[in-house]
Amino acid sequence: MALVSIIIPYYRKKNHIKKTLESVLNQTFQNFEIILIYDDPITDDLFFLEEITKGNYKIKIIKNLSNLGAGESRNVGIKNSSGEIIAFLDADDYWLPDRIEKQLQFMEKNKYKFTFCNYKKKGGNKIIHAISKKSKITYKDLLTDCEIGLSTVFLSRELITENLFPPLKTKEDYVAWLKITKNNIYAYNFPYFLVEWSHSENSLSSNFIQKLSDGFKVYNTYLNFNFLKSVFYLFLLSINSLKRK
Repeated sequence: MALVSIIIPYYRKKNHIKKTLESVLNQTFQNFEIILIYDDPITDDLFFLEEITKGNYKIKIIKNLSNLGAGESRNVGIKNSSGEIIAFLDADDYWLPDRIEKQLQFMEKNKYKFTFCNYKKKGGNKIIHAISKKSKITYKDLLTDCEIGLSTVFLSRELITENLFPPLKTKEDYVAWLKITKNNIYAYNFPYFLVEWSHSENSLSSNFIQKLSDGFKVYNTYLNFNFLKSVFYLFLLSINSLKRK
């Protein structure tokens, strides 16, 4: 089966990263490489990462010269990867042990180029089961609702364009999925819970104002919608997002 390249941007997730890496290293499927992009100008955590990954040939650490953010760090990771399949994982999320094996079989059996799975969103004592309502998602579907969790995505390398992820603080993955599906590519749901997403109230993804600002940029800057059309689609996206809370 195909080599899978797993792209993990790292910025001050010391309390999570060891468990995150172990969730990959303990997979039933072992034909993978991990590209860990260190995106912090302060090098304290870098020494920790080098220590816990010492001697593991599957893990490559790349240090950014400056803080680029998660999206552009993923672009760096993609450029330094070798796999036919590209997977993304945040440094505080975790995969179930058979995640790669099952989703890759689903992908190869059906000749799909873009797949994602369901996930559990954990924060404090609360657990949200994120389930896609559709077996496949089109560009039109994505314009008003994004059910695709970043850490659940597998992409065929042939779909990757240069600088797939834009320099946004949030919603950078949303832009990437829109770019891909705009070319008549469907995202297919593998309907199993294979990923756990750690939700922190202090994270960028929890910053409501930041998400609104970046959401507007998705439509106005990256899709070239006019102001009123951008506001309209942002409203629909926000309503659908709230329904999943």
